[in-house]
Amino acid sequence: MEARDKQVLRSLRLELGAEVLVEGLVLQYLYQEGVLTESHVQEIKAQATGLRKTMLLLDILPTRGPKAFDAFLDSLQEFPWVREKLEKAREEAMVELPAERQEFGAGSIIWLAQLGQEGSGSSSNGR
Repeated sequence: MEARDKQVLRSLRLELGAEVLVEGLVLQYLYQEGVLTESHVQEIKAQATGLRKTMLLLDILPTRGPKAFDAFLDSLQEFPWVREKLEKAREEAMVELPAERQEFGAGSIIWLAQLGQEGSGSSSNGR
């Protein structure tokens, strides 16, 4: 799971715990998609309360590979408002990261272009 998606889950952890019941479709869908193992499902079901079940799932998800976040979103069919909240938080995180990369990337391109001009200028002037 990407760092951005881990941060989204962490930032909405308490809300997810309060709003999502994982016992039904959520667990079964994640098991079907190979995100959770049979052992994970049994461990989550063994928790005493719905909150503990959701918290354990949120602890497990970040360790389950690159498709875990998207599969979790897909599993939230019974909780469309939660899915929307997660997607919005993810989009906001995506907007912030590319802006930083573009700024760094453009600076690097300009620096490389200047370096190339200096290198070509000095070699032709030196001969």
